Amino acid sequence: MSFAFPAALLLLPLPLLIFRFVTKTGDSGTALKVPLSMFSAAQFSAGQGDRSGTLMLILSWIALIIALAGPRTSETTDLLPFSGREIILVLDLSGSMVKEDFVLDGTPLSRLDAVKKVASGFVAARQGDRIGLVIFGERPYVAQPATFDVASVARSIETSQIGISGRATAISDGLGLAVNRLKDSTATSKVVVLLSDGVDTSGKVRANDVAGLAVLHGIRVHTIALGPDDLESQPKSRDAVDAAALREMAETGGGTSFRVRTMTDLEEMAATLDRLEPSPMRRPPLRYWRSLWVWPAAVAFGLLLLLALKRPS
Repeated sequence: MSFAFPAALLLLPLPLLIFRFVTKTGDSGTALKVPLSMFSAAQFSAGQGDRSGTLMLILSWIALIIALAGPRTSETTDLLPFSGREIILVLDLSGSMVKEDFVLDGTPLSRLDAVKKVASGFVAARQGDRIGLVIFGERPYVAQPATFDVASVARSIETSQIGISGRATAISDGLGLAVNRLKDSTATSKVVVLLSDGVDTSGKVRANDVAGLAVLHGIRVHTIALGPDDLESQPKSRDAVDAAALREMAETGGGTSFRVRTMTDLEEMAATLDRLEPSPMRRPPLRYWRSLWVWPAAVAFGLLLLLALKRPS
């Protein structure tokens, strides 16, 4: 416990100083005249040595000074402040995501299962952010509108299935839908995180043009190129990702591009993205003061009330 105004405690000996001053001056014409009606309530006048009344008077004065000093305790709360950030995840669910070229604890893992594991954990830790989910294959659709219920978004990621949106790869359409959902948002920070393992094969406009449109609406675009092969190093690979195009989108969109080839890369990407877009959960708990002055004030009031009742008629 501490005091908001500890200097007020210096007033504690004030009554004693006043009594001593009155005693010394006696009946002198220049003496300080102090009304003693208050002390008659305690029967403190000459000839009436009511010690209980005196004690109550002393205790009420002490309680009043303690209340004036503002006793308080420091407390913390785990309630998280609103971050002001809105994030839309755009996930590729084209047919190539079924390919098992990731390994977790020695067990082969499909690209989709690897993404589910990392992305759902990333989203679940974003308490205080509004998170939405857009899924695309041949067509994009909103799997989860932006919400503070990050647990429901994580479940939507975990239950996503390949084929429900077609097996082609409409990257630009997926990004366009996310931008359309965010452009009218009042969030102070608007972010799109787009993950794909292929090449834009069915988009109606260039994905980079959509990234440029995102910037005009104050939206930052991060991209993730998933898979062991890319068109730059393996141009003839059937499952190569267009890492260069995704990198260009991120540069145009004012964000960061990630190249993910292994499970370790995927986990490091999630950690880096968490640093780029800090989670409200990493903020320190909110510290505040709980004021306690009302308790000594109530004690003082009660004692003075008793003194008033004891006052001779």
